[in-house]
Amino acid sequence: MAVATDAYVSDFAEFIKASPSSYHAAAEVARRLEAVGFARLDERDAWPTGAGGRVVVRDGAVIAWVQPESVDASSPFRILGAHTDSPGFKLKPNPSSEAAGLSQANVEVYGGPLLNSWLDRELELAGRLVTVDGAEHLVRTGPMLRIPQLAIHLDREANKGLTLDRQRHVQPIWAAGEPGDILALLAERAGVTRADVAGHDVLTAATTAPERFGRDDVFFAAGRMDNLTSVYAGLAGLLAAHEGGTDASAPAHLPVLAAFDHEELGSESRSGAAGPFLEDVLSRIAVGLGASDDERRRAFADSWLLSSDAGHAVHPNYPEKHDPVNRPVLGGGPLLKLNANQRYATDAVGSALWERVCRASGVTTQPFVSNNAIPCGSTIGPISATRLGIRTVDVGVPLLSMHSARELAHVDDLAALGRAVESFFAGA
Repeated sequence: MAVATDAYVSDFAEFIKASPSSYHAAAEVARRLEAVGFARLDERDAWPTGAGGRVVVRDGAVIAWVQPESVDASSPFRILGAHTDSPGFKLKPNPSSEAAGLSQANVEVYGGPLLNSWLDRELELAGRLVTVDGAEHLVRTGPMLRIPQLAIHLDREANKGLTLDRQRHVQPIWAAGEPGDILALLAERAGVTRADVAGHDVLTAATTAPERFGRDDVFFAAGRMDNLTSVYAGLAGLLAAHEGGTDASAPAHLPVLAAFDHEELGSESRSGAAGPFLEDVLSRIAVGLGASDDERRRAFADSWLLSSDAGHAVHPNYPEKHDPVNRPVLGGGPLLKLNANQRYATDAVGSALWERVCRASGVTTQPFVSNNAIPCGSTIGPISATRLGIRTVDVGVPLLSMHSARELAHVDDLAALGRAVESFFAGA
């Protein structure tokens, strides 16, 4: 395996470990960028207008960009769009309950997880607590919970078709004996008092570490690869763009990473792709460059958004679930995602842009379309294209076990997406 791939995948594993929730992922992106000189901005403040790297966090979403000296009021944007959230379970209000001498966390299903994949795994709680003064506190517990499956002796038909009730069968246990207060535990971990906790956005995450395996270590298994694969590729590409310089010799466009929250719920929130976050940031950048409304619209018309989200490789045990002609495989390269009904935003012009990017980066790509008999999922691509009018193309890493607590990728595909994003930001 090439050293570049090894280094990329190793650091990606560290990024996953640091990002058990959307809030942690956004904070980790900001932390890494600040470490190399990006300025962390507050949306309530006036923003600097000169060249440099900037990052702004809104709840569980983060937008960061590099502004070269070479750009002007009508310079276009090159945007990598991704999302920070993943399916799982979220703590409800009054999250502590008790049954059969065991303390349980009262949770609500978040998004569309493969429920059975969360059984019999060590889980942690991760997210944010908000105290009465409005301060936000990131918190994570480490291994703390488990959703135990019913023994086969008590359900002899389980192997013929497991059915899980979304309310009764997925409440994790976390303590035995005297009833426990899960919010008190979280408050202690966050260094605040239980009485001061006024709100919480806390979700489950699997705690098993990312792992390479298989012949030649070509497979990579981890939680939350949908869609930390793309968040990390965008981060790596932005760091490369920043390292390339912000002087007048840099490309006359602005590389942007936009990692939204709540994609798994439909993106309709202030930090989701259907909300105003990206438009707010791009408009403020344009104002800082002295752009008129006409110049801003010209910049948008010349911009590109690479909507990067995970896609499906052909499953060897269920080949009939995939298109019979277009057969993307693990290790075959990142996907170009197409759908006649605009569930993905890719069109012929976007396909040409992606082909240029892949050729410039030496990356092989694979087309993905759904089987006509199986409904196609969607991404932030059509949402962002509709909201902003920016040309958009949908791409992503092929996975097996998407929406499982532990998904599967090929290491070559992970590194290839990173190289393609770097070429996209460079202007290919």
